[in-house]
Amino acid sequence: MLKQSTNFYPRQMGESALAASRQVWLAGLGATAVTRDWVQGEAGHMFKRLVKEGNVVEANAVRVVNERLGPSIARANVAWRKTRRTVESTVKQAAAAVVDYAERVLPKALPKVEFVRAGKSVAIRPVAPAKRRAKAVRARKTKTVRKARRAAK
Repeated sequence: MLKQSTNFYPRQMGESALAASRQVWLAGLGATAVTRDWVQGEAGHMFKRLVKEGNVVEANAVRVVNERLGPSIARANVAWRKTRRTVESTVKQAAAAVVDYAERVLPKALPKVEFVRAGKSVAIRPVAPAKRRAKAVRARKTKTVRKARRAAK
């Protein structure tokens, strides 16, 4: 087994830290110099080559996507158009059926309606023609008179 030294010398530790940090500093300066030389000489060619490769990869990706998704998109568009036509025709048929039913069931001449406003709410009251209204008023008066005569007896 390897025996580790348990002795601690602060002075040696400080010198080692300084030497290591200096080596890191020098390595950074060296990397900067190498990078500068590379940018001045080869980087332009490398960049152009990377752009060219990127164009090729992009073109291949677009082609693959179009080959795989193109037919699916076309089928989806066909299904969408067919569904839309079906819905439109169904709604037209249903509306025609409702109109036909309403024409058969509802009276030919609908009574007129007046809107009575009481505060913010609106009440709808049918308006009887003048003759019917007069008859209704007379009938009410007659009923009232009959009730009064019966009560008096």
